[in-house]
Amino acid sequence: MAKQNSFTYKLSKEQQQTLISILQDGIFTKTEVPYTTYSAKGNDCSINIYTSGKCLIQGKGAEDFILFYLEPLVTQVATLGYEDVINPEAIQPHCGIDESGKGDLFGPLVISSVYVDDSIVPKLREMGVKDSKNITSDAKALGMGKALREMLQGKFSIVKVGPEAYNRLYTKMRSVNTLLAWGHARSIENILDLVPTCPTAISDQFGTKEQLEKALMKKGNNIELIQRHKAEADMAVAAASIIAREQFLLALKAFEKTYDQEFPKGASAKVKELAIKLVEKNGPQVLEKTAKCHFKTTDQVLEAAGYKRSDLGEFGQAMSKTITNSKWKKSKKQ
Repeated sequence: MAKQNSFTYKLSKEQQQTLISILQDGIFTKTEVPYTTYSAKGNDCSINIYTSGKCLIQGKGAEDFILFYLEPLVTQVATLGYEDVINPEAIQPHCGIDESGKGDLFGPLVISSVYVDDSIVPKLREMGVKDSKNITSDAKALGMGKALREMLQGKFSIVKVGPEAYNRLYTKMRSVNTLLAWGHARSIENILDLVPTCPTAISDQFGTKEQLEKALMKKGNNIELIQRHKAEADMAVAAASIIAREQFLLALKAFEKTYDQEFPKGASAKVKELAIKLVEKNGPQVLEKTAKCHFKTTDQVLEAAGYKRSDLGEFGQAMSKTITNSKWKKSKKQ
């Protein structure tokens, strides 16, 4: 496995002072880096101690610096190379689930799940797998998603809820968390088709655990469900997040070809501007085919283009509860 060349540690003030003393003993050359309390460079690595307490160690000699200086003399905790001893759960057979597109006006909601065991986790580490939200380049997310699907050899699931299906389900469920639970449950069921012995499923915290348990069918009744904050630290969840994002981005690219315009991520002013352009060119019901219509942005887009929500079809009428409640309060005051 190739050596990792970038590491980040959170150090206490005492640990920072110890490290600075080590860096001042003549082996390392002091450097000037913005927002650092101290920075230095060796022959094959650089060490930056930021004002936030974060310590960034980079370079081909980063692992050696951690093994021979940082761990024995500063943190006094051996972690590098001992991930599986410290956290044996990480390599045990399980699946991780994550989604993409939940907060984006355009595009589908994509839920992906990935199965891992002790033969797959090292490969994910070697590929540099991490939570897709920390991958700033869409091109990199697309490339990593494709590479992951090829490496996993079918041990993953993708549940893609396109805008038309999403709007239909939201009209019925009236809750994003309920819809998420439904999608996560379907993705887990798909993994159990591929790996019936998968004992555990890990996901980020959303709604209640009972929602997900209720959404599981007979096949998933015996799997252990674990919801935790920052679940993306788990390799299976991180891999699932990358595949979900890849599939979401591919869906946006397909829309761009169909409608001959840009379909950006998120729900920004630019997204609203392009949604207005889309409606002016194709009519209001195009939103049911391309967007999540319960967003309050939908009403703003329709109004700017000279339409109302009532101009949408049956499955474009449902609004987020926050919108419905605010409209009710306004009418009550009047």
